[in-house]
Amino acid sequence: MEKKDSKKELEKCKKQSEEYLSGWQRTKADFENYKKRQAKVFNELDQMANQNLILEILPTLDAFKSAGQHLPEELKNSEWAKGILQIKNQLESLLNEKGLEEIKSVGEIFNPNLHEAVEKVELENKKENEIIEEVQKGYLLNQQVIRTAKVKITCLN
Repeated sequence: MEKKDSKKELEKCKKQSEEYLSGWQRTKADFENYKKRQAKVFNELDQMANQNLILEILPTLDAFKSAGQHLPEELKNSEWAKGILQIKNQLESLLNEKGLEEIKSVGEIFNPNLHEAVEKVELENKKENEIIEEVQKGYLLNQQVIRTAKVKITCLN
């Protein structure tokens, strides 16, 4: 009779240990899934913070580009102007490393997902909705539009 009771007790312990193991495995899998979800959330928060910071920096980049375009001819070879342009290049390089890309505009056909038309100009020698001027540069960050390009487009009579 003792042997029979021992067998029952052993079976009971075995069943209980299998339940504990199964519960532990489920908990471990749940915890791994939780860690993956949290990593994804932190990655998204990091990207959002980067995007917000880059959006705040873009007006400064615009100002550097405008200053470079309007630099008087007599200053173009000065060390000061070269230094300022080097700062602009470093800023562009840093932002490009973070995934920033310029949206191509002039010569392209208007795309409302990438461009915002601020003016239509009647021209005969161009295609309908061809972008003829970029008023403000547009940007993609990690393949997503963060600022549309403001452009002037053609229209036909």
